[in-house]
Amino acid sequence: MIKVLFVCYGNICRSPMAEYVCKDMAKKQGLEQQFYIDSAATSKEEIGNPVHYGTRNKLEEMKIPCGNHRAKRITKQDYDKFDYIIGMEERNVEDIKRIVGKDSQNKICKLLDFSTHPRNIADPWYTGDFDTTYHDIVEGLQAFLKYIKKNKLEEI
Repeated sequence: MIKVLFVCYGNICRSPMAEYVCKDMAKKQGLEQQFYIDSAATSKEEIGNPVHYGTRNKLEEMKIPCGNHRAKRITKQDYDKFDYIIGMEERNVEDIKRIVGKDSQNKICKLLDFSTHPRNIADPWYTGDFDTTYHDIVEGLQAFLKYIKKNKLEEI
């Protein structure tokens, strides 16, 4: 089983969007049994809060359920628990490393590092643009799942 943790600043916008879109994509590709997918925050600000209404609305528009998600913070122990710890932007990656320590197994990266156009995914909390965030996350997840199918599924 491949264990993936998506991480953003507050765990109410981008990382839960990535979590639920990835779960949906894996299910549609018949891969859901191959994955354990979760999300977390680097900050403590939103702990216990539900998915932001902008993310929830975008997921509902795309017919992707997001359940009763509540924001939680990444822990040092998550480094050992997950195979991939995927941030949405460079700041997330820096904060993840500050929390978990040294990335000796190269588990930490940005989602769009898997794409042909690596970049940060803008935080819709500030931009208000959940559509662009969704499209960037889909681009990253398509590339990530393609990478997994090509390089990792045979190892399971």
